[in-house]
Amino acid sequence: MSARLVTLGLLALLGAVHAELWLGKNGLPRVMELQARLDEQQSRNEAARARNDQLAAEVRDLREGLEMIEEKARQELGMVKPDEIFVQVMPRR
Repeated sequence: MSARLVTLGLLALLGAVHAELWLGKNGLPRVMELQARLDEQQSRNEAARARNDQLAAEVRDLREGLEMIEEKARQELGMVKPDEIFVQVMPRR
């Protein structure tokens, strides 16, 4: 009789643990909700990362573009900045 009570007690305890796992405050439904929120946040982060990469590429292009324009203006048009002195060296003929 006592072995039967121990078995029933262990089964009841196992049932309580499973009930907590499946239906409890931090059970499976909560885990699934948190996983869905995590997936959503990761997709938002990926979209933001892509946008940041695009903006960084645009900034890089603008910086390189301005440097290229300045170099071309210096070589072809003789552009001089306000604090610079323009010196032109002519090769001998």
